Amino acid sequence: MVETPGEPERGELASLLSGLRLDQLIGEVQERLGEIATTRRRMQKLLDAVLGIGAGLELDATLERIVRSAVDLVESRYGAVGVLAPDGSISRFVDVGLDEDTRAALGRPPEGKGLLGQLIVDPRPLRLADLSSHPASVGFPPNHPPMRSFLGVPIRVRDAVYGNIYLTEKIGAAEFTADDELILRALAAAAGIAVQNAALFEQGLQRQQWLEAAAEIRGEVLAGTDGPDTLALVARRCLELCRASGTLIALGPDGDGEFHEGATAGRSWPRSGLGGTLLRDVVEGLQPVLADSSRAVVDTPADLAGGPTVAVPMRAVERVIGVLIAQREPGDLPFRPAEVPLLVSFADQAALALELGEKNRAQQQLAVLADRDRIARDLHDHVIQRLFAVGLKLQGMLRRTADADVRDRVQLAVDELDHTVREIRTTIFDLHTADQGVGGLRRRLLDIVADVTAESTLVTSVTTGGPVDTLVPATVATHLLAVVREAATNTVRHAGASTLTVTVEAGPELTAEIVDDGCGLEGTDRRSGLHNLAERAAELDGTFTAGSPATGSGTRLVWTVPLP
Repeated sequence: MVETPGEPERGELASLLSGLRLDQLIGEVQERLGEIATTRRRMQKLLDAVLGIGAGLELDATLERIVRSAVDLVESRYGAVGVLAPDGSISRFVDVGLDEDTRAALGRPPEGKGLLGQLIVDPRPLRLADLSSHPASVGFPPNHPPMRSFLGVPIRVRDAVYGNIYLTEKIGAAEFTADDELILRALAAAAGIAVQNAALFEQGLQRQQWLEAAAEIRGEVLAGTDGPDTLALVARRCLELCRASGTLIALGPDGDGEFHEGATAGRSWPRSGLGGTLLRDVVEGLQPVLADSSRAVVDTPADLAGGPTVAVPMRAVERVIGVLIAQREPGDLPFRPAEVPLLVSFADQAALALELGEKNRAQQQLAVLADRDRIARDLHDHVIQRLFAVGLKLQGMLRRTADADVRDRVQLAVDELDHTVREIRTTIFDLHTADQGVGGLRRRLLDIVADVTAESTLVTSVTTGGPVDTLVPATVATHLLAVVREAATNTVRHAGASTLTVTVEAGPELTAEIVDDGCGLEGTDRRSGLHNLAERAAELDGTFTAGSPATGSGTRLVWTVPLP
């Protein structure tokens, strides 16, 4: 074969072509190795992120780690996690990328409408190059930063959708890739497990806190804390554990179906207006009730109404003693379903503790009353009988002596014994009626003297004789009580006395004698008060005298009116 001058040999051409293919292959291999290295780095970052989001058990911190890991893995500028409420709206929204000023300017977090709501309605991954082109997009609110590329993936806990991860503004590219979606889906799967563990931990922690609060209330009840203080403690613990702005315990319903305030904590509640339809629903249905506003519970102006409200019955055995109500500020998150059973259990335990405390106090009161009955019986059966016996012996001695001085001394002793017997009888009556409320005229006389002289150092004695409770009409009793109050008040204010004795006798006439050992009537300004007592006596066709007792010091007032 003859070779053409200037043409390369075939071997050299083949060698040149082979070299070009080798360079291309080497470039492809290097490119593949680079992709493998990038993929390896991203997988390593994904593994690190999976380990990172499961490192803690606090739910809020776990949600923040999830969204931060998603932003780092997929290299986006903004990211957020939206937790779904039972009604399908967004109950929690944790975002990354916005500064505090921008976040404050935007106001309330999203509620799950527009494009964010698309993932709620259709929980499947959604990747867009321009989110404004999607039919569900409704635009941005004022002060919102511009966003174009979008990637959203649901977070599933078991078979239920717990929330969604939202990413926008891919860094270094116009849109998110299929690999980005794949990585985010893997992260969301791991996030579901971490969220479930955090939610279980939070529920356990909350349950422990509620149990500790219930134990504290039982301890206070067993320690003898009275009802109002125990109710106040229940309201405070509910306020703290519910993260509420105000709590109210509405006791009732009473015989008329009305409720009244037992205790409050936090935000003030109106003093009236309890008894809305919500309270009746709680009592009749024995079930908790949720409302959007506290106006369902109390009648209050709209500008003063609270936000989300929950009301649970306080059940003690088979009856409802009241309703425990908690409210949050307007715009706050509603009460979650997981919170309501804990609140119901706490309210039931608090009601049982209050019922136990009431029974303990009743038993203690019965013990006190029984002790008073025993003391009164002993005074009547033993002390008074012995005093009578001594008096009879002294009266027998009067007939055996002719000495006038001895007879006067013995008669004085007999009178003192008679007065002592009357005071003991008043004491016996006081023991029987001390806890019976208003009671009859005797009880009211004792209460008035005790009330007027409570802040003084006076030693008081109140003695009644005759059928005071049955013989004195109501109109006369009103005047009598006013007379005793006026006279006792004058003694406390002006007399400078150390003792005060009130004696009331009911027979054909009603006589009230008020005696003190003070400075007397001379040089005092007690005349105006005495004038009122005289007018009351004259109004009832009676008499009134004011002077000094037989001892010569102090004041003796005698108010006498006829009885029908």
